[in-house]
Amino acid sequence: MTNSRVDNPGEHAAIRLLLGGTAVGKSDVALRMAERCGVEIVSIDSMQVYRRMDIGTAKPTEAERARVRHHLIDLFEPWESCTAARFVPLADGAIAEIRGRGRIPLLVAGTPFYLMALLYGLFEGPSADPDFRAAMRERAAAEGSAALHAELAAIDPAAAGKIHRNDLFRIARALEVHHRTGRPISDHQRQWGGPPRYAVRMVGLRRAPQEHAHRINARVRAMFDAGWVDEVRGLIGGEGSAAPGLSTQARQALGYSQILRHLAGELTLEEAIEQTKINTRQFAKSQRTWFRRFPEATWIEVGADETADVTAQCAEEAFRKDDVVRGCR
Repeated sequence: MTNSRVDNPGEHAAIRLLLGGTAVGKSDVALRMAERCGVEIVSIDSMQVYRRMDIGTAKPTEAERARVRHHLIDLFEPWESCTAARFVPLADGAIAEIRGRGRIPLLVAGTPFYLMALLYGLFEGPSADPDFRAAMRERAAAEGSAALHAELAAIDPAAAGKIHRNDLFRIARALEVHHRTGRPISDHQRQWGGPPRYAVRMVGLRRAPQEHAHRINARVRAMFDAGWVDEVRGLIGGEGSAAPGLSTQARQALGYSQILRHLAGELTLEEAIEQTKINTRQFAKSQRTWFRRFPEATWIEVGADETADVTAQCAEEAFRKDDVVRGCR
């Protein structure tokens, strides 16, 4: 576990952290908070780091990024691999740069694993086993990632409960760690119990489950209506195209694998849409499980008809009232 502590000059320098599941509305709230409070947004999202994957990752628009400065967006090409190990130093750099200008970072977290790695450090597991990984890719192609997820659930239910069944990269890594060490990866990750690397104030947004599911379904449909299929088609190119395509990590983005299967003729468009809705709802459920690791967070129950401005005001008040700052010891 790499858990190098970050200099903590005091409570005034605490970063702000806005938690929330996909489609809960945290991006709109963060944008309004940034405009009202002068904070800068740091995206803790494993897929918004990829260029041209805009619609499917619900990336802030150019107009929104012109209004408020965003960090850690559009860092890599879609054919490149961005792991938590690559992401954390970039996040550290963004936070330091913002603080260096006397500003406060507002972390907007949608990828719990990346957030945990940033706050508590990375588990330094065994080195990669190319032969094992190749075998996992072959099995995934033949049996599907769900079969590998079921295998992981049998040997490490704790890890399987936190990894989406379509997240082949993390499934394979968890199986690889067990293969190389004889211990579940969740045993190693229990080291995530020490003090965080930053002083941080946490506020979370959540909605009633039925209303949240409705928002997810509506957003997925809107993304397809906005040209999501064409976006993916442009990333992979047509027959004979020299386009590099998508890396293993980028393919794990919600919906992209379903669209790729649609473009390959394996799914109808409606089937791709419905599967994406289901997977996104399942991912939101796994996010809620991860966020239980932060009992000190102040949670705001967002009403169905509540505007982003009202929620942002509530979040600002919650940040001001939070007197508990967890920092390095």
